[in-house]
Order: sequence, then structure tokens, then C-alpha cells
Amino acid sequence: MNNIVVVGGGFFGLYLAEQLALKGNDVTIFEKSPLLMSRASYVNQARVHNGYHYPRSILTALRSRVSFPRFVSEFQDCIESDFQKYYLISGHLGKVTADQFKRFCGRIGADCEEAPAKVKQLVNPAMIDAVFTTTEFAFDSHKLRTIMLERLQVANVKIMLNTDVTQVMPAGNGLSVQVNSAGSVDEVFADHVFNCTYSRINYLLESSGIELIPLKHEMTEMCLVEVPDHLKKIGITVMCGPFFSVMPFPSTAWHSFSHVRYTPHYQWSDALGEDYQDSQKRYDEDERHSAWRYMIADAQRYIPSLSECQYQKSIWEVKTILPRSDSDDSRPILFKPNHGLRGLHCIMGGKIDNIYDALQEVERVIELS
Repeated sequence: MNNIVVVGGGFFGLYLAEQLALKGNDVTIFEKSPLLMSRASYVNQARVHNGYHYPRSILTALRSRVSFPRFVSEFQDCIESDFQKYYLISGHLGKVTADQFKRFCGRIGADCEEAPAKVKQLVNPAMIDAVFTTTEFAFDSHKLRTIMLERLQVANVKIMLNTDVTQVMPAGNGLSVQVNSAGSVDEVFADHVFNCTYSRINYLLESSGIELIPLKHEMTEMCLVEVPDHLKKIGITVMCGPFFSVMPFPSTAWHSFSHVRYTPHYQWSDALGEDYQDSQKRYDEDERHSAWRYMIADAQRYIPSLSECQYQKSIWEVKTILPRSDSDDSRPILFKPNHGLRGLHCIMGGKIDNIYDALQEVERVIELS
């Protein structure tokens, strides 16, 4: 049996902890917040990807197609499928044409049909070239958290909330893990530490004197809105370019509203040789000014009735991606086994269904017996 520490109580950390515990390991999760899955696992579009979103990254699209039915089946109690999802193609600043998108869907085996006339009537034909009916769902992060808590209890995973892991150092044949809870600093021993802290992966590396992993961060705003009645059972994504998505957000009665141009407010990078900037500190100190009026002003040019949306509030998060994802919109997993220290493993996924790829890599590379 191995003593395993999982740092980070987002979905990736929870799922990985459960799977490691089911293999007979003694697993403890440390989460700095008072609630699990309260940050990046909640502040996102709640989209269960089926490949459509990645016409410029065929590998990411294919991995989503494989993961989609598995995730929907495994977590069916938190899946919302009672809406119709449409992808819209715009030649106005768009990076793919309608024909290219349809061929792309054919390549990955994703359903893609011309939308009915009543849906096409919603769009401005001067701005939208094509509207396709697709198959894509959303997940309720609150229900998903409840499911995972029940599964973790069955797997005997220990959970420590309000606890920050501040340093990892070598200790004998394993690792010494320094944890801070309410100002009290303690030390625990682990054979393996899985760093699943998303935007804060480099925080633990920096404080442990380990080489940083190049990452790009964006301070992002997700608007939550009440859509007009005729859009309540509809999800819309305009692509591929500086456009927007309006999706049901199942943990509320609203829709999420995001915009490629306005959702990111500013960005910074973790780069070798440069001073590290803690994403948590930037999140806490950020002066937030909503870009909602810019989002809706642009979006209603494509779908005029979106002007009837009623803004409710914004939720904010630091979005983290690998630098190369900027060029092709890919969302590969980050997996750095034994990074800087034997037994210290860094894992990050760009979307929720990446968990299966991450787990496969962990099982392939890391010997836990």
C-alpha cells in the first residue's frame, strides 16, 4: 500500500484520488478552500464536449468523441440533455467554413445536420452562413460534486479542507509534504504526491525549489444570464473565431454566456527565468469590471433576440492552458511524472472529460504496486 497525497479538490483531484484508493492505496486529498469543486470545476461552460469545438485540433476532437459517451454514462445523474445544441458558422472573421465544419464532423463521426427553419430564423443571415443541429450536453457541477463525495466516502479517501500544501521535499524513500491549516504547519509523509491544482501547479513547484512548467493564464469572466423563453431549451456556439457561446448552466436556472474576445480580461505566463506570480493572489486582488455590455453588443449582431437576455451576475476564474494551445485551440492533458522529485506528479486537463486520458497516462507510467 502506498501513502498518496492529492493536492487540489477539483474534479480531476477527486476522480484521481478515488481511482488510486480503489487500487488499495491510502489516499488523502488536501484542498485549500472550504468546499470541493468550487473553482475551475464550477466556473466554466459546463459543457460535456463531443468534439465539435475543436475543428482545428483533430486529436482533441477525437478524444472528446471517445470520452463523451463514457462520461455521460458514468455521471448520468448530473447530465442535462434536455436542450438542443446548435453550432453556427460565420464567415465574418471565422476560421472555418460551413463545408469545412461539416466535413470535420464527418471525420470524427459526430452528428451534424442542417438546423430546422425555425432555428435559422433566429440568426442574422448577413452574419451567419450556416446553422447545424448537433449532440452535446451540459453537466451540473453541484450534482457532480455530490456524486464524487459519495464515491470518495465508499473508497475511504480522506479529505482535508481549508488546508494549503505549501512545500514538497525528499524524505528517505518518499516525500515530506508541508501543509498549512489555519496557520498551523504540519508535515505528512507520502510515497507519491499528485499536484492537481490547475492554475496553481507552479505554486507548489516554486515553493519547493523545482523548475516551473511553462503555462499561460487568463483572468476570465463567465456571465450568467436569463435568456428569453424561446432560447431556454437551446444552446448556441458560434465558431470558429472571436465569437461566443450561450449554454444552459445546470447548477443554476440560467445560461452561461462567454465570448472568445471578452471573457479573458488579461493574461500572464509562468515562464522559466521569470518571477512567479501566484494565480491565487491575482485572483484575490483582481479588480473586476464586467465586460457584459461588450459581449451582448457583439452577440446580438448575430442573433438579434439575444438582446432580450437579462444579466444576472458574473463568475470569475483563472483559466490555464499550455502555451501551444493558443495556436490550434487544442486541449491536451499536462502530465509530468516525477517532475523535479521522484514521486511528485503534475496533472492538468483543459476540459472535464480529459480525466480519462489523464488516468490512462497515470496507470501507464507510474508504478504504484
